[in-house]
Formats: sequence, C-alpha cells, structure tokens
Amino acid sequence: MGGDYTNFATLAVHAGQEPVLALGNPTRANFEKAVAALEGAKYGLAFASGSVTTATVASLAGNGSHIVSVNDVYGGTFRYFTKVASTYGVETTFCDLRTPDNIRSAIKPNTKLVWIETPTNPTLRLVDIRAVAEIAHTHPGVLVVVDNTFMSPFFQRPLELGADIVVHSVTKYLNGHSDVVMGVAVTSNDAVYERLKFLQNSIGGIPSPFDCFLANRGLKTLHIRMKRHEENALAIAAHLEASPLVGEVIYPGLKSHPQHELAVRQQHGFGGMVSFRIKNGDLKASNTFLGSLTLFALAESLGGIESLAELPVIMTHASVAPELRAELGITESLIRLSCGIEDVKDLIADIDQALKKAHAVL
Repeated sequence: MGGDYTNFATLAVHAGQEPVLALGNPTRANFEKAVAALEGAKYGLAFASGSVTTATVASLAGNGSHIVSVNDVYGGTFRYFTKVASTYGVETTFCDLRTPDNIRSAIKPNTKLVWIETPTNPTLRLVDIRAVAEIAHTHPGVLVVVDNTFMSPFFQRPLELGADIVVHSVTKYLNGHSDVVMGVAVTSNDAVYERLKFLQNSIGGIPSPFDCFLANRGLKTLHIRMKRHEENALAIAAHLEASPLVGEVIYPGLKSHPQHELAVRQQHGFGGMVSFRIKNGDLKASNTFLGSLTLFALAESLGGIESLAELPVIMTHASVAPELRAELGITESLIRLSCGIEDVKDLIADIDQALKKAHAVL
C-alpha cells in the first residue's frame, strides 16, 4: 500500500494485502515454483484443471497442425483431441509408442506436438521417453509433451529424458487429498514458457489462490505418500498375480510386466496404480466386484490417500471408440485400482472378498 494512510477503514482494506489477479498472485506463483523445482524445470504454470492444462498446451499446435499421441491415452485427452481440437483444424494421429520407431511414420510435415503418457491409463503400458524424444527432435519445431500424472516427479522426471513440456492433473498425486481440481505444466524452454503464459492469461483457466494453497500443502508430503502408494500397490499386485480368480495383473513393478526393464531404467519407482482382469469375467462380474468393495471407493479419480476402484470400459474410457478400446485391451473385465495409503492387509482382504462375490455370478 503506497502513501501514508492512517484511517481505519483504509488500513483494513489495504494494509498487507496483495490483489488477486488473473495474471498472477503470490500463492499461485509459490505453487508453480515448487512444482517446477520438483520436475527440474525453470518454469511452472498452474491451471484450473488437468483438462484446461491439456487444452492450453494443445493450443501450441495451432490451426492446420498435427499432433501425434500415444494411442492408450486418458479418455479425457482422447475426447479433447478428437471432439474439440479437431474442430479447430488440429488433426491427431494415435500411435502405439511401445515401439518408439512407430513415431517415424506418424510424424507429418505439420506435426507440432508429440503427446506421451507413461505409464498409460489404464493398461499401464510404457513409452521410452528418451527414444521417442530423440526421434521427434530430428523434426524441427516438434515439441514432446509428457503427461506425468501417474508417476509424479518423485518417480519420473521426463525433462531429464528429453521432454520439452511436462503436464499433470494436480487433482491426483500432486495434491493427494482429493479436495482440489487443478492442473500444471512445466518447461525449461523460454519461448514455450512465454507462449504458455500468454495463453494461461488469455484463456483464463486459472486456479484459485486457496486451491493453490491446498495443492502446495500436498506437495510437502508427496515423497512420503508416493512411497506408501507404491508399497501397497506392489503388495496388492503380487497378491492378485497369485490369485486363481484373476486372469492378468498389469503393474510395471512386477517382473511379469513386458516392459519391466524399461520401468527400472526410466523410472525411480513403480507408482500406485494397478490394473487387473477378473478371470473369465464379464460386465456383470465386474459390477459385482465393484459393488462389493467396502474400502475401495468407486470413483474415476486417482492418486488420493484413499483407495479407489473403477471400470474403465464404462467410466474413464467410455468416450474412446469401442473398436479402439478392444484393440487396447480395455475390456469389461479390466479393473483399475488406485492404491491408497491404508493398511495393505485390509485392502487385500477387501479385494479378496469382492473377487469371491464376482466369481459367484459367473
């Protein structure tokens, strides 16, 4: 507050106060700096949701351009690319990036972005970030974006592997308490940062200072929470793998995962997400399993301290075309678990009793 004001009403309104502006406020700036530091980036930009983050970063492509995306992408991202970005003249090619060389034939002269999730949602396939980035960067002007929501910077730092931009749904692990909806993008590229900052301000999809305060609170325990999420997920995955009621367990931390060696090389841990298939299961069995759980809540979200379960085929990935879901293995028997930080013995007991009830209806 400038000037020498002493009247009570003026002091009450102005003393020690900084205005909250769309262009920036101290609480948001603190959160952006914190996430940038954790990802090893120069800059961070916070948004009102993960979806707004996706839309803003995708705006870098521009009318008449092209995006290459991993085919096993989050349903909301798939929906945005196919139903929204396409109306603005942006074409997207979905590509199986488990084999990095596949990107060579997917890139076009007008390609501007390569969009990666690793592990993917919900089948937990991995993409070799370094290999894909090296190929993509042989094409001038192509930026590599990595959605790092599933791993968090505690377990994976994509910028160190060659990515240009990293995005998160802060709603998930970064916040970690299921009480905030937010997103964030980080980069060390000066030009990209200036463009994204302009778009952040122009589009206006920014979080409130209080949401930023809550998310920054979550960051302070991220390293502790991620260790417990992983510990529980690994125990649950191993237990499920030994169960006669389960047809397949998908978890990068298991040696049975076909890309386990890449996970060991690229990541610093394996995360808290586990997917599995009920043996000989169908929609009725899956619904019975989900309806019988008592600790795992039925919800599309993930990354909170409480454990969640969902059925991607009719929930998170309902917007994905049925033929693509079938190609990706997103079937009626595929269950996705977000393993929380509860006592793992109780979580396993909950899964076991629900599996028995699911198999009773087959």
